[in-house]
Amino acid sequence: MKWRILVTCPPMLLTLKECQARFRLEGLDVVAPKVLQQLTEQELCAMVSDFDGVIAGDDPFTAKVLETGRRGKLRVLAKWGVGVDAIDREAAKKLGISVSNTPGVFNDEVADVALGYLLLLARQLHKMDAAVRRGEWLKIPGVSLRGKTAGIIGVGGIGQAVARRFLAVGMNLVGYDLRPIGKDVCEEIGLEQLKLDDLLKRADCIVLACNLTRENRHLLNAEAFAKMKKGVWIINVARGALIDQKALLAALEARRVERAALDVFEEEPLPLGHPLSQFEHVILGTHNSSNTKEAVLKVNQLAIDNLVRDLNQSAKENK
Repeated sequence: MKWRILVTCPPMLLTLKECQARFRLEGLDVVAPKVLQQLTEQELCAMVSDFDGVIAGDDPFTAKVLETGRRGKLRVLAKWGVGVDAIDREAAKKLGISVSNTPGVFNDEVADVALGYLLLLARQLHKMDAAVRRGEWLKIPGVSLRGKTAGIIGVGGIGQAVARRFLAVGMNLVGYDLRPIGKDVCEEIGLEQLKLDDLLKRADCIVLACNLTRENRHLLNAEAFAKMKKGVWIINVARGALIDQKALLAALEARRVERAALDVFEEEPLPLGHPLSQFEHVILGTHNSSNTKEAVLKVNQLAIDNLVRDLNQSAKENK
């Protein structure tokens, strides 16, 4: 084997059998620890220096972890998926550790989950299913979606895919993005680009579909919630730290936020008995919106492509 590789991404760990032929072909000696959601900084520091490369999930590749790895064999970090917010890319650059990701791969998968959450919030289908299983026969009044306004924060590939799905159920669409949204896109999906404050004031349902950066951490904070319509719905299929969870809890208590669907959290897994679990109209997920069989197999191969390319490049540079 040419290279020793650590895999920490849970979806890839569950499908390693499908990758074995590729691993052999590329000369990869793969180590697969048990990972529930991500390894800790301490766990990474204890093992990372033994590997030439890592195919990473959402693990915290801090400067400390990267420095520890660089003192050993680590030269390549291939992110499985899109978000690289858990990787200190400045430290990686200084240390000469290459970082890659697989952009644009989960647009439809994440958007499907956002639509699923929207329908559950509107019609409470999950509650009726649970009631029938208990021998009850609930008739829960729903909320019609046609004519309501959805505000999408982050109108890149995922945000546009969300918009198309929400348009199909008759919602009006407004969007916020740091960059101008293409006129052709706005016309195609009937979306109006707004400033963030204007979106917060107008939307009946707000969907987070943007990357997490240093600048937008806790984008939805107490000040943002105060600007929203009373009774707004929140759907987060992006990153947990985009929302200040203490501020969200206060907004739920005050019924400023009436309903929420959260696939991601600041701390993952969400601790048992977390205050968010007390709210009847909050749906809790497991950071799983990208996880379909088809998408996982595709991204496995893309991550391996990136890993092998950068390992080969590193080997050339160090001859």
